[in-house]
Amino acid sequence: MLEKTTRMNYLFDFYQKLLTEKQRNYMELYYLEDYSLGEISETYYVSRQAVYDNIRRTELMLEEYEDHLGLYRYFEKRHELIQAMKQKLSHQNYNDIQALLEQLENLD
Repeated sequence: MLEKTTRMNYLFDFYQKLLTEKQRNYMELYYLEDYSLGEISETYYVSRQAVYDNIRRTELMLEEYEDHLGLYRYFEKRHELIQAMKQKLSHQNYNDIQALLEQLENLD
C-alpha cells in the first residue's frame, strides 16, 4: 500500500494541473492529508461511495496520463542515473561517469 501511495503522490505532483478542482481536492485529502473516505464525504456532503468512485477514476486517469506522457518514468530514470553517477564518483571511475552523463543527456 505504501508503494501505491508513493506512486500516486508522484503522479499527482506531475499531473495535478490536468485534473478538475474536485479531483485535486479529493486526491490531496486522501493521499496527502491521509483523510479517510468517510472524512472526505463528510467534508463535501457526498456519499462515501461517491468519494471512492471519484478517487478510483482519478487514479486511473493519472495512470493513463503517465502511460502517454511518462513524466514519472523519466523522473525515476534520471534519479537512477544520478545515483549511479554518485556511486562512480565515490570510486573515481571517470570513464563510467562519462557514459552515465551521456545517458542522462540523451534521456529525453
